Amino acid sequence: MKTVCMASVVSQNRIGTGIFDLWLHAPEIAEAATCGQFVALYSRDHSRLLPRPISLCEVKDGQIRLVYRVAGAGTEEFSGLAKGDTVRVMGPLGNGFPMENRGRALIIGGGIGIPPMLMLAERLPGEKQILLGYRDERFLQDEFQAYGQVHVATEDGSFGTTGNVMDIIREKKLEADVLYACGPKPMLRAIKEYAAEKNILAFISMEERMACGVGACLGCVCQTNSIDGHSNVKNKRICKDGPVFEAGGVEL
Repeated sequence: MKTVCMASVVSQNRIGTGIFDLWLHAPEIAEAATCGQFVALYSRDHSRLLPRPISLCEVKDGQIRLVYRVAGAGTEEFSGLAKGDTVRVMGPLGNGFPMENRGRALIIGGGIGIPPMLMLAERLPGEKQILLGYRDERFLQDEFQAYGQVHVATEDGSFGTTGNVMDIIREKKLEADVLYACGPKPMLRAIKEYAAEKNILAFISMEERMACGVGACLGCVCQTNSIDGHSNVKNKRICKDGPVFEAGGVEL
């Protein structure tokens, strides 16, 4: 069940260029949250009516952790929050990753799609390896080390494999029974194609601009292979039906 509350800021730090690590005290949201869900933060500026969706990175002791990139006026405002400040939050929202042990897993994150995979890496049972793809500057990498073997790719070749997460799979000859991924659409498209080629089950978390965040406005739909009962066409609402989907069921 989602709730709306005034959450207090526990801490906030900048951990990369334009990337911030925000901890909020929000017990009701923390208690209900699962891996892959997100929350929506409201601006204090009433000219910005719509909340900003941010994925859950971690949940611990009544607190939620949000690692986000400044992308506009709303997130720029949130980057100025300091300990003791409050912010209006709605959540948890959306559907998360299935948590069954399905065998050998590859947990894959790209860019700002990396933060939600930390909670999954911590909680997913079974054998797992972690693939992280960066353009250049790395963040959160060390925190994944506690949950499995970590492989890194950088587009500029400054660390690890040169290229992207698919280059890691090819270079390391990695094999798996199931894939979990979050990142930009080209990465997800490549993972979907790879999963289909290898006949591997894949779950992807889709990043998309959202408006209401609760499925009412149809502002964040994606095409699917089945008819949606809400709109009676072949699409799904990423905020409500996702953001996590079985890769074979959506068009990218």
